[in-house]
Amino acid sequence: MNNSPKLFMVLLGCTPKGRVIEQHDMFFGIAENMSELAPKMKAFWPEAKGKIHIDAWREITIVDNHAVKVVALEETVSVENQLYFLNLGGYRPGEFEEHHYKMLAVGPKMAVAIKKAKKSVFYKHFGFEGKGAESHIDDKYGIDVDDKHKVIDLLDVEAKSKYQIKITALTEPKAEDKLHIGYLKIKKL
Repeated sequence: MNNSPKLFMVLLGCTPKGRVIEQHDMFFGIAENMSELAPKMKAFWPEAKGKIHIDAWREITIVDNHAVKVVALEETVSVENQLYFLNLGGYRPGEFEEHHYKMLAVGPKMAVAIKKAKKSVFYKHFGFEGKGAESHIDDKYGIDVDDKHKVIDLLDVEAKSKYQIKITALTEPKAEDKLHIGYLKIKKL
């Protein structure tokens, strides 16, 4: 059994009191398994009063043909490449909706991650000519020495005091991580 810490990306959902549609937020956590993250997810979104669920999740191990691993804070890690999270937003003609696409990218700086995002299928297919309807990048979070928005900064204090993220280029292409998509009650973890 492998009991090493893992990095998880979780799309949380809930309908807080006073809202008429489900709201979403992204949670990043480090744990040996998803069930260990349940209390941390609830603490992350206190306005939900524990009534949150998971709409999608993945263990982050492969991004842009790079291995992503959680290691001890004491380990020496190269900062050549960083891991970025981007939330893309876009529109379609005749649809009363802003569509979103969450992606991870590896690069030496945020500008490289944004360039990759602009090449994504989502970016090309969501958005149309018209005032304010172009695809855009809503939020940028990532690990970048020069950037204030590091994924590691989005983790809880305990994780930040123990771990860092190691990124290593792979010599042979590998498939990215399995996406677990669909409603999951946190208490079922």
